[in-house]
Amino acid sequence: MATTQFAVGRTQNTTAAPSLDDYDARLRRSPDWPIARGAPMLRLRRALLSKPVRRTALGFAVFFALWYLATAVFQLPRFNFIPNPLYLFEQWTSREPQYGISLFTPDYYEHIAISVLRVYVAFFLSIALGAPIGILIGWSKLGHNLLFPLVELLRPIPPLAWVPIAVLIFAGTESPVIFVTMLASFFATVLNTYLGVRSIDENYFRAASCLGYSKRAVLFRVVVPGALPFIFTGMQIAMGVAWFSLVGGELIAGRAGLGYMIFDGYTQVAIPNIFIGMITLGVLGWLSSAMIRAVGQFLMRWQQKSRGEA
Repeated sequence: MATTQFAVGRTQNTTAAPSLDDYDARLRRSPDWPIARGAPMLRLRRALLSKPVRRTALGFAVFFALWYLATAVFQLPRFNFIPNPLYLFEQWTSREPQYGISLFTPDYYEHIAISVLRVYVAFFLSIALGAPIGILIGWSKLGHNLLFPLVELLRPIPPLAWVPIAVLIFAGTESPVIFVTMLASFFATVLNTYLGVRSIDENYFRAASCLGYSKRAVLFRVVVPGALPFIFTGMQIAMGVAWFSLVGGELIAGRAGLGYMIFDGYTQVAIPNIFIGMITLGVLGWLSSAMIRAVGQFLMRWQQKSRGEA
């Protein structure tokens, strides 16, 4: 009798256990299952359905829902002059916008092109000047004593405080705006590069000295690679501060660009143009930072391999 019960229980356990095909099917649906190179749509579908993307979409949905409730439904005090998101989207995509700016007007893209050109010129100038100065301050005691106090003295000055001086020194309208845009990103680059050099383990310098490295070899094989993660972090910060410094420069000294478009919308009481300019600035800034992160991840694959992440 006991033998029969044991046999029955054994049969029931075998029936309840999942088959190998069911296990493989669940494994293929998991996010850890590798995707073949010839399945881009499956890769895109998995990325769109991932948990971070769903949470990001939820955050945007909550934000726009609160915006709509505050402006269109409850009409809270001091919110009556702010356009609701549906009306703003309608104006943004209209072929005949009420205030002259939309996705179908050439002026909109002209403002974008001018702002992007100014920001990227200022950004690359800040990297070309700030990264070498940051390396010099962090690596050389003489450079630190000469330049670091000056950098710390000038760094807290707001970029807008430089606008009158920039207008007096530089001719035209482009140079002052680019100079003001460059200042904030320059100091962010210098400081992060300096911190990157100072964070390098002293044992690397000792090992380089034992191997007979020249100063040039130490610079390009120890200092620059060691500071590279901080440099790219500084570049992301520099790109962000370049965008909001640009707006300040264009508000005061510019005659075109997204900052000028926002200020013109304020003076002409074209409120939708203000929000269109602000959202466009946010999207452009996010795309710029994303490109910097992608380049940084590509150049620092060696660091990911050393950590076992790739």
